[in-house]
Formats: sequence, structure tokens, C-alpha cells
Amino acid sequence: MSREMMLVVSLLLQLLAVTSLLSQRQSLRNLRIPAITNIQGWLPGLKADGDANQLPTIAIVASYDTFGAAPALSVGSDSNGSGIVALLEIARLFSLLYSNPKTRGRYNILFGLTSGGPYNYNGTHKWLRSFDQRLRESVDYAICLNSIGSWDNELWLHVSKPPENAYIKQIFEGFSNVAEELGLKVGLKHKKINISNPRVAWEHEQFSRLRVTAATLSELSAAPELLESTGGLSDSRHFVNEAAIIRSVKLVAESLARHIYDHQGKDIQIFADNSILAVNPSYIRSWLDLLSQTPRVAPFFSKTDPFVMALKKELADHTVEVNVQHEVLDGMFTFYDSTKAQLNIYQVASVTFDLLLLLVLGSYLIVLFSFLVITTRGLDDLISLFRRPHSRKVKTA
Repeated sequence: MSREMMLVVSLLLQLLAVTSLLSQRQSLRNLRIPAITNIQGWLPGLKADGDANQLPTIAIVASYDTFGAAPALSVGSDSNGSGIVALLEIARLFSLLYSNPKTRGRYNILFGLTSGGPYNYNGTHKWLRSFDQRLRESVDYAICLNSIGSWDNELWLHVSKPPENAYIKQIFEGFSNVAEELGLKVGLKHKKINISNPRVAWEHEQFSRLRVTAATLSELSAAPELLESTGGLSDSRHFVNEAAIIRSVKLVAESLARHIYDHQGKDIQIFADNSILAVNPSYIRSWLDLLSQTPRVAPFFSKTDPFVMALKKELADHTVEVNVQHEVLDGMFTFYDSTKAQLNIYQVASVTFDLLLLLVLGSYLIVLFSFLVITTRGLDDLISLFRRPHSRKVKTA
């Protein structure tokens, strides 16, 4: 009987100590045709009279989508919210500069907000494939912005062509000179492309595969692994430094301006703090706040998603010929239509309550056992349970 009692007590304790984790079960359906959306804007340069040749083009590119185990929480404030904010501010600054024919440069500026960044920059690949041959050949170089919102004093310019290449040398020297004047530092990282490997570590590598000179400006000194550092749960607004984005915008804008207006090697600040072309911290802060609250897992965006429409409208305010390109996401990933699930956590009781209940239950079982023995066997049997047995004397011969 005592074994049965102990079994009952053990079962009761297990029931009391259990903590239940219950989530609402939902029927999930996979997205058969996951889509990605690219947005591009155009600032045309000023042609000379009678010049029928196409002007050279500089491209500013940033991937805007994120990836995470919890899609509804993957906001990616730094990766790559900082790149998007910097691109929009650079577009605003150069739209002011290009609004006056007297200050319009003889370069076209192409702005691209690309999708599919965490998925091997699939959107960038399809965006470049949509270019006609003339446009692709007119691109002087492209600057891709990636994770530039939490650095202290040094950025890295990642390239695929050798540092000895004349174009790479010109781009790096331009950025280095401006960085030195701003009290910053820019390093150069060269990584050769393996054509046989479809894996793309940086966005500029999609340009390089099509023989277009390009570089990625980032605070990261090494290429991240696939789906790593792409706006997961830990990439929140708290870890982004507005001052770092402002410094990045100044660095890129001044470097581009000196290249466009042929002011290399000259200490001329077009976007000085006290001028009408100064970087606007309020503009950067407002967009950064929005991006830090908006999950951006691309396959869950529809063609008319409010966030995509907001990016299109903002780019249209500063550029012309804004185009939106919808493509199917290639790859081995499977996406499901639900991005949220409710998790309910129930704790039945605390440990203190369990111990107290065990004490009460044990006392109750002892009293009950004593009562049953008294009523069935009598008081003498109960007393005999606790009585010491008589010692037997051994007779010796």
C-alpha cells in the first residue's frame, strides 16, 4: 500500500510542476511563387550642345530586405536599413544639386533599391540583367551600401578587381582623400570572384560578374556567411548610430561629387554643414525610425505593399523615371504564408507552493492511513506496528 501511495504522490508532483507552452496551431501554406521587387530612380546629367553620345553613369545601390527566423521581427536597422537611409539622403542631396542646370553634372546617377539581398542578391542579378547593353556599358562604376550604421572610425571598400586596377585605384583614392579630411579612415579589401561558385558574398560581385566596375562600402571587414548579418532579431534600432550614417553620407556624397565635377585632390566641400546642401539629420532619423519598425522579408511583400510604395514615392520625389520591377525569387528556399504565431505560456504553480502542498498531502495521507488501520484491524494492531519486538533469549547448553 505504501508503494501505491508513493506513486500517487509522484504523479501529483509531476502534474503540479509542469509548465505548458501552447501555441495556436495554424494551417500553413507555402508560397509557390515568392516574389521580389526592385525600385530604381534616375537623375539625368547635362549634355553638351550637339553631343549625341550617352553620358557616363554612376550607380548607388542598396538592398532593402532582411531575413530572420521570425520574419515579423526582422527589421534590420543596420543591415540594411542604414544603407537605405543613406541612399535616400544621397538622392535628396543630388536632386538639389541637379535641379539647377548650372550645377548639374555631366554624369547620370542611377539609384537602385534592390531586393533578394539575403538570397544571394538575386534581385540585383535580375535588375542588372534587365539593363540594355548601352546602359550597362555606360556605368562608370557602382557603389553598394551595406551596413554602415554602427561603425566608429573605419569603413571598408570591398572590391573584386585587383587594387592595381586603374578604376579601383581612382575610386579608393577618392574615398580615402575625403575620409582623411573628415577625420575618418577607409580600408580596401580585395576578394577575387570564383566564377564557378554561384555564391555571392557582396552585392558588388553581381556587377563584377557582368564586367561592371563596382565596390561595396561596409563597416564589415569580412564577407558574412550566407543568411548571416542580414537583419535578424538582434539588429534593432538601439545598435544603430545616427552619427555614423551621417558620416557615411558625407563620405559617399563628397567622393561622388568630386568625381563628377572633376575635383579630385581638391579640398572642396560641396555638402558643407552650413550650406543648403548639408546632410539633414532629421530626415535620416525619421526614415531610420520607420525602417526599425518595419519587417522587410521580401517574399511576403505584395506588389502594392505600403512599404514598397513608400520607397517608390520617396525616390520619385528626388529622381525621375522611377521604375518598379517585380521578379520571381530563385533559390532553394521554401516560404510559408504566415509570419506570426501566438505563443501562450502557462505556469501552474511555483516551487514553494509545490513543497507546501506536498507537506499537506503527506500529512493527510498519514492520517488517512492511520484511520483505515484503526477501523479495520483495531487499535492494538496499530500500536503493534510501532511496538518494539521482544528480544529472544538464546539458551545455552
